[in-house]
Amino acid sequence: MANHKSAEKRIRSNEKKRVRNRYQAKSTRTQIKKLTTLTKKDEVGTLLKEVSSMIDKLAKKNVIHWKKAANQKSKLAKRVNALA
Repeated sequence: MANHKSAEKRIRSNEKKRVRNRYQAKSTRTQIKKLTTLTKKDEVGTLLKEVSSMIDKLAKKNVIHWKKAANQKSKLAKRVNALA
């Protein structure tokens, strides 16, 4: 266990960040699944913008790797373009 005040504070702040990161990552995964199930072109286009933004935010905060973010966005864009 922590022996210093600063170490205790670091533990608390790390836990808050962990919970926040898990929430954001999970909500992004949910939106990705929603996007993959849609078939209407107009709905998919608007949702793709929103999901891409969410993925970019996760990559910016290092919740996911930036190359994983690029791969996910590419895969989703490919799927959306295939609907056209």
